[in-house]
Amino acid sequence: MLTCKDLLAELNTYLDDTADPNLRQELQKHVNECPNCWVVVDTTQKTLRVFKGMEPQAIPASIESRVMKALERRIADQNRT
Repeated sequence: MLTCKDLLAELNTYLDDTADPNLRQELQKHVNECPNCWVVVDTTQKTLRVFKGMEPQAIPASIESRVMKALERRIADQNRT
């Protein structure tokens, strides 16, 4: 029996319909039986539909620079451990 944690770990493959058919069936069963996971899946699907319908927007240079610096710091921190 799958847990909520299992569903979250496989959420991308479930939503992209790339999960193994047997796993997908188990995930679907869990979603049907678990109100909390049903809300997560439903909300995520709706969010994806909204964003897929939007035109791409450029990221302001200042934000892109801050994000890239943060990623570089995180990667450097991970490489130290």
